[in-house]
Amino acid sequence: MLEQSCYDLADRCIAKHGAKPSSLIPVMEDIQDELRYLPGELLSYVAEKIGVSEAEAYGVATFYENFSFEPKGKFEIKCCDGTACHVKKGIAVIEALQKELGLGKDKHTTDDMLFTLETVSCLGACGLAPTMMVNGKVHPRMTPDSAVALVRELRGEES
Repeated sequence: MLEQSCYDLADRCIAKHGAKPSSLIPVMEDIQDELRYLPGELLSYVAEKIGVSEAEAYGVATFYENFSFEPKGKFEIKCCDGTACHVKKGIAVIEALQKELGLGKDKHTTDDMLFTLETVSCLGACGLAPTMMVNGKVHPRMTPDSAVALVRELRGEES
């Protein structure tokens, strides 16, 4: 069961965008921006409030890759494994980050909720390969050592 503050957040987002079906995506985006994920229970609540079916709301949330039903860490790391990054040894960067963060194929977020590591098909920065993105900021020409150093730097900011 979610805390009341989550429902209050949903109500504020609905008030901001209007209680109408066309507000579904902006409301979901605002909720996810605040909570770093989209709780299913809250999505059902929003659907009812704006007049769409739960099936439609879930259909939209699962269609768009940006929405996540799983909580994400404070730092969302996206590592590219597209062709250019793969050829430039981007997989070694991913493996180094997985080792440093204690993550793997089935575990993408650290227990302290500080980091989420995702592999993506393309970040659109092929000329800067291998690349990774942290909270929307592109980091070019990464090596295993530079990726681990960046994670350690981000951890230091939390101290």
